[in-house]
Amino acid sequence: MKKLAIILTILFLGLVAVYFFFLKPEKYEEEDLYTEILERGIIKVGINTDSKPFGFFDEEWQIQGYDADLARYIAQYILKSPNAVEFFPVTPANRMLKVSTGEVDMVIATMTITSQRKEVIDFSVPYDLAGQALLVRSNSKISSLSDLAGLNVGVVFGTTAEKNMMSLAPTANIIGFRNYRTAYEALKSGKIDALTSDDTILSRFVYEDNNVKLLPKRYTKEPYGIAIRKGKTTKRLKDNLDFAIKDMQRKNTILRLRRKWLKG
Repeated sequence: MKKLAIILTILFLGLVAVYFFFLKPEKYEEEDLYTEILERGIIKVGINTDSKPFGFFDEEWQIQGYDADLARYIAQYILKSPNAVEFFPVTPANRMLKVSTGEVDMVIATMTITSQRKEVIDFSVPYDLAGQALLVRSNSKISSLSDLAGLNVGVVFGTTAEKNMMSLAPTANIIGFRNYRTAYEALKSGKIDALTSDDTILSRFVYEDNNVKLLPKRYTKEPYGIAIRKGKTTKRLKDNLDFAIKDMQRKNTILRLRRKWLKG
């Protein structure tokens, strides 16, 4: 029995040696994302469905808006079909996680390019530029940031506006909301005195409701970019996104999207 155990042990060690020196599988390497998209035939795009006119559901529950149209142009460029895109709803709070984990290939959702975010994810070149503004009720006496001391100011969690207000109006009471609609309703009902975000997003409420107004001052510059996962596997995708956006800018496609959705 002892001799048999020794023989079995030698055979086991021999099999282990053969595995590691001859049969060991090569280190797994992630597939290039651009190649994966071409093989799949669909681009998975994260989009905010609560930021009209950039991303929203129409009456037939189809996703429409500036960012939705931009995604379709990207799909046309990469896959030769504007319909080769599948939308996945994201929020400002979870969109970085969705793209980092690969749940979506990219996020097109009024996402500002910042140095802090670029440490975690990557971005295309900017496709639009916004500025942080204040939305107040039409009869409000608020005219600037200096009037916000001690007042309730609404922000949406996960946006640059949330961080910016800490320094722009440190004596204001910052109240966070999960989405723009609930923040807007809070403004209308008087729970907050002002709502701050990008002017391109807040302008939607002014178009729909004469009881609110957008103050003229812009406090920041917010370049919007398409967010993608950081790393070597997304380099080809970034290069193609950059080329597509620059081509759309040369052909005034971006300008037409602005005129269609932002009225200017």
